Amino acid sequence: MRHLKTTWRHIRRSPYQAFAAVFIMAQTFFVLTFFAFFIFTSSRIIAYFESVPQVTAFFKDEAKQEDIDSLRQKLEDTDKIAKIEFSSKLDAFEKYKELFKDDPLSLELVNADILPSSFGVSTNKIEDLSYVADMLSKSAVVERVVFQQDLVKNLSIWTNALRKIGIVLSIILALDAMFLMIIIIGIKISQKKEEIEIVRLIGATSWYVRWPFIYEGIFYGIVGAFFGWLLGVGLFWYATPFLESFLKGIPLFPIPAVFFAQLLGVEFLIAIFLGIFSSFLAVLRYLK
Repeated sequence: MRHLKTTWRHIRRSPYQAFAAVFIMAQTFFVLTFFAFFIFTSSRIIAYFESVPQVTAFFKDEAKQEDIDSLRQKLEDTDKIAKIEFSSKLDAFEKYKELFKDDPLSLELVNADILPSSFGVSTNKIEDLSYVADMLSKSAVVERVVFQQDLVKNLSIWTNALRKIGIVLSIILALDAMFLMIIIIGIKISQKKEEIEIVRLIGATSWYVRWPFIYEGIFYGIVGAFFGWLLGVGLFWYATPFLESFLKGIPLFPIPAVFFAQLLGVEFLIAIFLGIFSSFLAVLRYLK
């Protein structure tokens, strides 16, 4: 308890230095929170596109049901297929009506007979899309094949690239925060050298002197992490209506509250480590 009181006295007597340490920590954890949200949401978006039919094969009008069933069996025998969805001409017409429900003219021009039946095929691995698309295109009952390999592949590439950028940027900011805390705590130790020498003369151990500064580093880390997390969550909630409109049809929301709580817990652990490590380096450097 005595160490905590000493820590609070250190912070209260130098508010500008404390604000600088908390501010740089908050910046670090805001970036960390932002990229955590990005990784979480992008993973959901990619999972969605991987779950929907990635290859669509449209059948010829003269295709017989037994030929379609035979093709389905051949696909399933490859062990590359996650899901196959068959849409009849009537199913295609129902989807068309839903899509153009506000355009009566378009509805009058189309009926179920002129729309093709189709297969919607999802593969277990993205790299199997080309193989399945080639297999479908060679079938005598298939008129046309469409697949979105490039979409999912490009999403994965961009996500991985931004993930690496986020990790590098977070590490740079964390190092920046550590160096700033070492400087701030080092300045405080230099300002209190006479007081520290007196305490040592009356029998205080080195760790007795060090603990208040280590607690101070932990304080800066935790407070900075909380405000960085709070700013990140607030910005994300503010942008939620826009994201819901922009990503309409993709089941991204709601994001479970447990994710926000777990993220805060992880950031607190990182903040405590950064606070202890940077403070420990400072006391080693200035309290020899």
